[in-house]
Amino acid sequence: MRSLVHIVLCGACAWTFNGWAAEEPTTAELVAAVNAVEEGEFVTRKLRMLMIDKRGKERSRETVSYRKHYGEELRTVLHYQSPSNVRGTGFLIWDYPEADREDDQWLYLPALRRVRRIPASDRGDYFLGTDFTYEDIKLDGKLSVADYDFELVGEQELDGVNTWHLAALPRSDEIARELGYSRNELWVDQANLVVIRAEFWDTKGSPLKTLQVSDVRQVDGIWTRHVLEMSNHKTGHRSVFTFSDVDYTTPVKDSVFSRQSLARGR
Repeated sequence: MRSLVHIVLCGACAWTFNGWAAEEPTTAELVAAVNAVEEGEFVTRKLRMLMIDKRGKERSRETVSYRKHYGEELRTVLHYQSPSNVRGTGFLIWDYPEADREDDQWLYLPALRRVRRIPASDRGDYFLGTDFTYEDIKLDGKLSVADYDFELVGEQELDGVNTWHLAALPRSDEIARELGYSRNELWVDQANLVVIRAEFWDTKGSPLKTLQVSDVRQVDGIWTRHVLEMSNHKTGHRSVFTFSDVDYTTPVKDSVFSRQSLARGR
């Protein structure tokens, strides 16, 4: 049986994927195909966060995360395991498919001993000392058609990789303020439809950040990003996320995605 990505592409019959000869995709076809890339019904993975300031000083965080699909709804939770001063911190996302429904996001800080809801207006804030925003974490490589209008710029070779080059503009000034971005540009690997590079501009139109994705390989038959490096051009700060022990086969319990479980740290 073909994957959803193959169904999307074969149904459109409009461009090349895994050897299918065709014309250039439309913007809508490409965005839909990127968002349809297989990511498994559930996944468990470890994540090491390395933060590097402009002087080269490093801080690291060790976490474990779980993700599970409930139909079109997606739930994700991340627990900090070390160092001791952040152990027990947790972040929970309930991502709803309805464009007019606000996603639920909660943060648990052990020092405060309470779960705090993250409102949509805060989704452009930086996530716990990293250069990724709450929204960056939530999207996890997907494209938000509710927030952005996309345009296919064309094809481009990037470090020897054939890519599709996309531009994205927030749908309104309010959305731009919430996200903290006035414009994004993205490069999608034509071989696997994974976004391997992204550029971000701040709300004043100045270059803000660059995301570089590397070590993209299959795990349990699913194309998986293993290293994400986000560089902040204004502060000189960098964040490197390295994923390991990625497991798409072991079922994840529903109880993991509750606010009670978030506070318990498991």
